[in-house]
Amino acid sequence: MAASERPDLLAPPVAAALEHVPGARVAPIDAALADTAAFCEAYDVAPEASANCVVVEARRGEETTLAAVMVLATDRADINRVVRKHLGVRKISFADQAKAQELTGMQQGGITPVGLPGEWPVLVDEAVVAAGLVVVGAGLRGAKLLLDGAALAALPAAQVIALAMR
Repeated sequence: MAASERPDLLAPPVAAALEHVPGARVAPIDAALADTAAFCEAYDVAPEASANCVVVEARRGEETTLAAVMVLATDRADINRVVRKHLGVRKISFADQAKAQELTGMQQGGITPVGLPGEWPVLVDEAVVAAGLVVVGAGLRGAKLLLDGAALAALPAAQVIALAMR
C-alpha cells in the first residue's frame, strides 16, 4: 500500500519525508525478521532487491560527521577506503547504535535514508540506484519500504558513488 496511507508503519521522520520518495510503498513485517538476511529468507525477497543503510561516524580532528551509507544486501560498502576518502576524514567507524537511534528517531534495524537529519550526507552506491525497486527500512523494525532505488539518489543530501567492494 502507499506509504502515505500507513504513517503508523513509519518512524515519524520517515513519514515527514515521504515527499522525497514519491510512489514509496510500505508493508508490515515481523519485527523479529527486520535484519536483512532473515527478512529476505522469510519474505522470499532476493538480496539484490534489498538495500541496507548503515550509519557511520567520521572524524577529522575535533570535527565529527555522521553519514548514511546505502548498498545492496549482496554487497559490502568499502567504509575504510572509499567512504573515508569521500568524506575527507582520517578516522571512520560504524556509529554507536544507541546514538544512531537517538539522532535519527528511527529504530536500529529499520534505519533508512528517508528522513535522516538534513546535514547528514547520504552516500548511495550506484548499484542501488540502478537496481529498480528495492526494499529498505521504514524507520521501524516492523515495516519495510519498497521504492525505486533511483529515488534515493534524489534525496536532498544524496551523493551517488561507487561504494561497494567488488
